[in-house]
This record gives sequence, C-alpha cells and structure tokens, in this order.
Amino acid sequence: MPVHGGLWLCEGAESLGLLVSSELEKRWADSTSTMDSICQYSLVPAGKLFRPILLLDSAWAVGGDPISVLPAAAGVECGHVASLIHDDIIDHDEMRRGRPSVQHKYGINEAIIVGDALLFDQFAALAECRRRGVGDRQVASALEAVASAGLDVCRGQSLESELTASRRFDASTYLQVARLKTSFFRGACESGAILGDGSPEYVAALRAYGESIGTAFQIHDDLLGYVSETQTMGKPKISDVQNGRITLPVIVAHESGSAADKELISAALFADSDPLHALAVLGEVVDRTGGLAAAAQMARDYSQEAKNALTKLPPSPSRQRLACLADAAVSRDC
Repeated sequence: MPVHGGLWLCEGAESLGLLVSSELEKRWADSTSTMDSICQYSLVPAGKLFRPILLLDSAWAVGGDPISVLPAAAGVECGHVASLIHDDIIDHDEMRRGRPSVQHKYGINEAIIVGDALLFDQFAALAECRRRGVGDRQVASALEAVASAGLDVCRGQSLESELTASRRFDASTYLQVARLKTSFFRGACESGAILGDGSPEYVAALRAYGESIGTAFQIHDDLLGYVSETQTMGKPKISDVQNGRITLPVIVAHESGSAADKELISAALFADSDPLHALAVLGEVVDRTGGLAAAAQMARDYSQEAKNALTKLPPSPSRQRLACLADAAVSRDC
C-alpha cells in the first residue's frame, strides 16, 4: 500500500480505499490488448483515492449504500487519472506516482488514447450502478453532475494556460483556476449524494463541501514543490517552475515583495534555464516574503469552509470522516 499523505489517519478511510483498489484492479485485468494493459498500468497501484473515498462517504452520509455506488467511485478515479495523463503530456512530465508517466513510458499517442478511454470508462462505471440497485433517475442526475465537473476541469486547464501565457500575477484568476481544475472533487461529492438518494439540501451541502475541499487541495498542492521532495510527491517538484506556472505563493510574494524580489521571481519563472536553480530562488523569495505562509493559511480557510458545509448533514461516521479528509487535504505531504 503506497503512502497516502495522511488520508489513512481518517478512521475507516483505509477500508474504503481497499474497496476501491480492488474494484480498479478488476476493471482492465481480463484483456490482453495494449490499451487495456496501459489502462491497468495507469490505475494500479492506485494513488491517494481521495475522490473515490469522497464519493463513497457522500453517498453513505445521506443514507445510501456505499457498495451500490462502488463502480461510480472507481469511475471517478478513472476520470481523474485520465486528466493526469493529459496533464503530463501538456507539461512534458516524465514521472507520475513515483514511476514513469504514461506518455514517457508508452509514448504520447498511446497516452492520448488511454486518457480518452479512461474518460469514457468513468461514465460506463457510473451506469453500472443501475445493476446494483441505484435508480435510473439518480444515475442520470449523477451523470449530469460528473459531466459538468469534467467540463469545468477542462475550463480550468485552459484558463491556467491563459494565465501562464499572460504572465499576470492575479490571485483572483488563480483561485478561479484552482476551483475549476479540482471540480472532480465537487463532482464526486455531488454525484455520491445523488446516487445515495440524498435530499436536495444534502446534495447542495456536499456539492459546496466538494468545491471548497478541492480548492484547498489545489492550493496545498502548489505548496508541495517548496516543502516536499520529488520522491515523496511522486512527481517532479520542478514542474510548475519549468512550465512558468504562476501559483498562489508566488503571487503573494510578487504582491508583497520588493522590486528586486519581483525581478527575481520573473527571472526564475520566465528566464532561468535551470529549473532546480529557479526553484531554489523562488523558494527563498516565497518563504521570506510570507507567500508560503499566506497560501497555507488560505488553504486552511477553504478546508474550514468545507467542514462548515457538513453541518447541514446528520451526524454520522461518514460525516466525521469527511471532516477529517478536509483536514488531510491541507496537511498531506504528497
């Protein structure tokens, strides 16, 4: 079992993760085709399984049966992994989850095909819930929520590219990117509540929870390059710097730093040809100017917003675990 950055400290999360892992291992195991083998490579061993666990607990928290929605939980991981494969192509990243990325190991053409296949499998998995007793109405509504989330992920990726190209240090646009890029969190929680036949009030509460925890997760993710190591993260810590990506700690440092600090930041992101040196320069500036501390506090604020949304749900072990997962989103090291 890989390290999961504190998720397993939430009581019961490991058991749910094992359920999802077993489901994922079965999805592509029976075929000998190249595509299916690469899909298996992409999914197994599994990552943190944050989104699938959120889906299961969201269904459970509103009175649903987590076993009946297990295919959808596996499906949301397929959709997430598909987005990672495509991200690695865009960013030219050669490592993912501590081993060669799909595009690096198998080539870009195969990576595009496999990413597309996993996206379609997300919807196939959602439809499988009907065979486990979930009603057609719930499946259709959940499909709408997941599709809406997927479109927002794409919008977030596109907006991030615009922000990077413009070289603007704009906190409001960054936060919009963070919210959109992590929409699979929202989709997992909202669709889980729908599949669990939750009331409109419960579905809305879990949708709000998912949006806030996703934003917290992304802000914290953008801090890891400065506070964690590649071996721990499982992906290159230089990726954001190498791609000139403008993240929240850098934006705060640019706003609060001196003219000399601004020059150092711009040179590191847009001129320095050595990404390790650029990362070291940025790390010093964002720490000294308070960018790291301010971004970490903002991540904690969004985590608290997520926990506040849960107060509209009845007390249960699932609600308690969802609150714990909101804390884990901003305390993990990978």
